[in-house]
Amino acid sequence: MSKSLKLFATAAAPAAAVLVVAYNFADRNVTAMPPLPDRSEAIAAYTAPPPSPLMAAVATEGDATAKFGLGRPALPEEIAAWDVDIQPDGTGLPDGSGDVWTGEELFEDNCAICHGSFGEGVDNWPKLAGGMGTLADEDPLKTVGSYWPYLSTVWDYVNRSMPFGGAQTLTADEVYAITAYILYNNDLVDDDFTLSKENFAEVELPNAGGFIVDDRAETEYPIWTGAPCMENCKDSVEITMRARVLDVTPEEDGAEEAAETMGAESSGGAPVEVAAAETTETTAEMAETEEAVVAVAADPELIATGEKVFKKCKACHKVGDGAKHGTGPHLNGIVGAAVGAKDFKYSKALTSLADSGAVWDEAALAAFLEDPKGFAKGTRMSFRGLKKAEDVAAVTAYLATFAE
Repeated sequence: MSKSLKLFATAAAPAAAVLVVAYNFADRNVTAMPPLPDRSEAIAAYTAPPPSPLMAAVATEGDATAKFGLGRPALPEEIAAWDVDIQPDGTGLPDGSGDVWTGEELFEDNCAICHGSFGEGVDNWPKLAGGMGTLADEDPLKTVGSYWPYLSTVWDYVNRSMPFGGAQTLTADEVYAITAYILYNNDLVDDDFTLSKENFAEVELPNAGGFIVDDRAETEYPIWTGAPCMENCKDSVEITMRARVLDVTPEEDGAEEAAETMGAESSGGAPVEVAAAETTETTAEMAETEEAVVAVAADPELIATGEKVFKKCKACHKVGDGAKHGTGPHLNGIVGAAVGAKDFKYSKALTSLADSGAVWDEAALAAFLEDPKGFAKGTRMSFRGLKKAEDVAAVTAYLATFAE
């Protein structure tokens, strides 16, 4: 045996003896380590927010949400803070009132920039007035006056969402006043009307009866949920209408005759004819009109009054140098001009007047300014009219000062 192996054997024996003794000592004298404690409750208590008096008020031993540690039942006052909707019968309305003319000032300051001074709409912003009787048209105009069923929706929407960028900054009285002005622009109330919590339920919008309960689940769904019919589903097929507006009806023999027949039927049996506008005024009549214009425009004080009254019109109509069409046509040279003479897309009502050769003389202007819809039934002009004869005369005098 080599010398190195003898040395290793000599050292290994004592080392083995020491290891045996150490193992026996540890096995007999070292106590087992206890399990780690459950610290979940301590961690939860440390991370949870301190209980508030509000939480303590609703804490109960039997609370079903307690085992999840999430949320709590809402308090009555918290529910009331969110329960702000207004019912059609006026339930939920706050105390307050507002009149039409106060509403006009508020509307001009807060709403007109988007909806126009008379609710006629600006650019693509919604129209709030007009559209009466158009719901059955190919292109209906849906406004508060023509489409909305309940006034409560108007009040609630203005109160919660308007004005744009400043929602819920209006007081209850201001919301009443703006709502009253919207009613006025839709010819639903007079200019001396005051809306309040007390008379709110008395205002009924024209289309209140135009909405029905959705019963399609009972009346229509069963038709479409069964096995579909794939052939011979109808005994006979008849063409009852032609999609002339969409221009999708296939061309076939007799189609034009059928379209003409339908046109005649829709107009009461007589073909619809559009007559070209003809100038019927004689030189003498034109001279009389010019004299009337000069007479109207002669009073400087009347003209100054007319300029003030015209502020009600300038949101839609422009006058003066460089005036261009806006929501309505510019009115330069309007006094004494033929109706519909300007290059503007007029309503059918004014187009018909133009076809008849009507002229904006003093009498015609007075009648139109007093009652636009009465003078030209179907006009798109939403302005209710000037109720004072002196205002009508003043505006006419003011307009007469602007040449074409």
